[in-house]
Amino acid sequence: MVMDLLGPSLEDLFTFCGRRFSAKTVLTLAEQMLWRIECVHYRGLIHRDIKPDNFLMGIGPHCNRVFIVDFGLAKRFRDHRTKCHIPYRDDKNLTGTARYASINAHAGIEQSRRDDIESLGYVFMYFLRGHLPWQGLKANTKKQKYERIYEKKLATSPEALCKGYPVEFEKYLHFARGLAFDSLPDYVFLRGIFRRLFQSLNFVLDYVYDWALLGTNSSNTSQSIMNANPECEDNANQHQNNAECQGIDSTVGAAQCALPAPQVYGNHNHHNIPVQQPQQVLPHAHSREGVQQSTFRSQFVSQSGNSGTQINAYNAPGTSVEYGMRCMPTEMRR
Repeated sequence: MVMDLLGPSLEDLFTFCGRRFSAKTVLTLAEQMLWRIECVHYRGLIHRDIKPDNFLMGIGPHCNRVFIVDFGLAKRFRDHRTKCHIPYRDDKNLTGTARYASINAHAGIEQSRRDDIESLGYVFMYFLRGHLPWQGLKANTKKQKYERIYEKKLATSPEALCKGYPVEFEKYLHFARGLAFDSLPDYVFLRGIFRRLFQSLNFVLDYVYDWALLGTNSSNTSQSIMNANPECEDNANQHQNNAECQGIDSTVGAAQCALPAPQVYGNHNHHNIPVQQPQQVLPHAHSREGVQQSTFRSQFVSQSGNSGTQINAYNAPGTSVEYGMRCMPTEMRR
């Protein structure tokens, strides 16, 4: 079995950056993370443990790409044979990480696509705020602690949670909390919210993240990330051991990241920006060149490698985004 080696998790990078990400970094990550979630759902699965630890950055030529990992709690939301949505139930125990769990998951309701979407919204606000209001609550037992988190989360409106931050994050959470149990989330709409915000703030889409600006060189940056989070090395080893290959040759050497040409969002409509499919190259183990030089390109080309052949990414949830999925059991990929 051949396994991919990935870089640090977003939690590791968050710690490295002083436990706060800029709006530019959050918005750049948000679009990729929504793509990853859409692909998981497209495969008929819900992740059920959305948290920063389960999103890893790539290395080498993919050092700007976000990968989603750890499908240990994933579950089909459609019957594999009938294709019907799983039935509504309200007698379930909490599955996932309480900090990012949806309100319905706390309430014992069967999880569906809406819960992954809501959890992702809490991750975004965690990155912007540096903490969530229900962190650090004390209780005598784990059950009591989960109950306190649920009560605090239920009492915290999107307006209160997002106060002082762009209203688009509030809109996202309202949308997520308003989804029905079997609703198909409008992923294009959600990405559009953040893309338009990115445009309005006149950010340059250069894929230079906050941690890139803090690192003096790639090796020092990687070591600093490990030092900032003592558990990082163990987590990295765990992800390396659990990651599942998608037919990529592990003998391919590392490639240096090249900074893509900056893109400035103006007043044009960018909802259908053509994207280029990434080359399937697995970096050499322990190589993290280009941590501060980003290469994730939100473009794809055909498998033939013809860079002139372009497709609309918003109409192809099962193609490019799928490349960012890792640790999914083989039987779940069918």
